[in-house]
Amino acid sequence: MTEQNKTKHRFSILVVDDEPANIDILLGILGPFYDVKVAPSGAIALKITQQFTPDLILLDIMMPGMDGFEVCRQLKSDKLLSRIPVIFVTALSQGENEEKGFELGAVDYITKPVSPSIALARVKTHISLAHQMQTTENLVVARTEELTRSQQSAITMLATAGHYNDTDTGHHIWRMAAYSKCLAIASGWSYNDACLLAQAAPMHDTGKIGIPDSILKAPRRLTNSEMEVMRTHAQIGHKILSQCETPLFNLAAEIALCHHEKWNGTGYPEGLAGEEIPESARIVAIADVFDALTMQRPYKKAWTDDEAFAHLTNGAGDHFDPDLVDCFLSIKEEIIETKRYWNALEAEGSMISIGSLL
Repeated sequence: MTEQNKTKHRFSILVVDDEPANIDILLGILGPFYDVKVAPSGAIALKITQQFTPDLILLDIMMPGMDGFEVCRQLKSDKLLSRIPVIFVTALSQGENEEKGFELGAVDYITKPVSPSIALARVKTHISLAHQMQTTENLVVARTEELTRSQQSAITMLATAGHYNDTDTGHHIWRMAAYSKCLAIASGWSYNDACLLAQAAPMHDTGKIGIPDSILKAPRRLTNSEMEVMRTHAQIGHKILSQCETPLFNLAAEIALCHHEKWNGTGYPEGLAGEEIPESARIVAIADVFDALTMQRPYKKAWTDDEAFAHLTNGAGDHFDPDLVDCFLSIKEEIIETKRYWNALEAEGSMISIGSLL
């Protein structure tokens, strides 16, 4: 035997039968090709599977105490064990129970007396199928993780691009995204939807990539004509983000376009009012303004938290959705703690990515 054959992987089989003679027969048939473990009862078989996961189980039906059907039922109810293919080994007179076995999740039957060639063929087939299925599932998981990483990288790049020339924003995009997630959950969004919002929110100013440096970096308040140019970042961001038709980027495009709309209809670019404004944008507007107020800029000092909360209260019903402002104020302590967390990361100079929000 070559060294390669010595190290070749051998699949494992658990044989469950209360009759020693039956176990000996199956050991003789399968032993040369597989690693075989045995259990003389259903209860012992279940204990073994808690410590060792076989690639396939050959299971007798008629056993004292716990029969094969009950063993199969318990195996299939365990998430970690349910994928193990189970083949029932039964006498010809028990053929009427085949339907019950398949309903419980068995993949096949082998009748007694056992034919070596049939047993080997069916064991090989079902181990191969199970192995192929597991390999495919592992590949899908790996590809999904790769796509997730690629998507998160795209989010980080687009969010960073929007603020590339806006050098004083620091961790603004990540803090406001964290606030948006907190507010979304508090206002009734599901956790998964709130996480989607947290991923979309950092891209709200992607359109600033199309705004001249002279405006973005102006160390003063902008003139009216400059503000007109600045306001076009909403449509620019929407146009960029709309290039990708996925739920995440559709949401990001919606937020980019509408996060400067105001509850009373005086915002831009569409002049939407009230619930005409998507709730996603209404949430992000509150989070964005709160963070912008509480950070230092070239043209202003940082406001205190209380001053920022008061500004939101004063703007409720005019600039902001009043119900969402009330909701934001109801989680004030959570918002302040979130701010401390992200400020600490910024002070440490930590590298931040979208994954930090999820």
